Amino acid sequence: MSGPFFYLPPGAWGREVSLEGQEAKHLGQVLRLVPGDEVSLLDGQGRTGRFAVRAVSKKSARLECLRESFTPRPASLAVMALAFSKAVRRGFFMEKAVELGAHAVWLWQGDHSQGKLPAGARDSCQGQMIAGAKQSGNPWLPEVRALTGGVDELVELSRVADQRILPWEMQENVPMLTPDLAGRTGVTVYIIGPEGGFSARELDALRAAGFAAISLGARILRCETAATLCLGIHWWASQLPGRNAEHAES
Repeated sequence: MSGPFFYLPPGAWGREVSLEGQEAKHLGQVLRLVPGDEVSLLDGQGRTGRFAVRAVSKKSARLECLRESFTPRPASLAVMALAFSKAVRRGFFMEKAVELGAHAVWLWQGDHSQGKLPAGARDSCQGQMIAGAKQSGNPWLPEVRALTGGVDELVELSRVADQRILPWEMQENVPMLTPDLAGRTGVTVYIIGPEGGFSARELDALRAAGFAAISLGARILRCETAATLCLGIHWWASQLPGRNAEHAES
């Protein structure tokens, strides 16, 4: 479905809908759309729709649904566990996470995290995620969790994963993250440590939980760069011909 894309929460959908606030401003004042123009809407839960603009005012826009479609979740699901750090550009990363099809993002409190994970860390990312969805046309927003229980909570949640991957720069003779390893069918959890690195306790817990160590190359990357690189490789690998032809259950 072609753009421009706008976001409408799942509970607001119907045959006739209204865009309010920034979405309406973008439609009417930035793009200068008028009655008769067509736009695409997404709800972040797999639903997209093509709508005709029927009326535009300064604060709202009335649209009529022409058709809807639903995109199932892909068969290859990437979960990114990103340690909290004040220095991490979370807004940038969350936008890219949506563009690259992340299934979920777990923000976790590391032993060496710079500062405490804010109580509102999950909700504060919503705007950037919506921007990423509108940019890319991805109909699915990632599920975001704030794991204040640290590595122990992370390990417990990752038990249901089909694959657990630990990118870590302080290693030698470990395999690179390649398309053969990334983008496999099922759930893959990638864990990125804080700027201060993993603690010995965390590494012991992750190894015991079956996280496989991999390398992202010879350079030391910022947390959000490493996380984006993992998601990029996973997305690219999942799109290769013959990979993940089927979809997961929604």
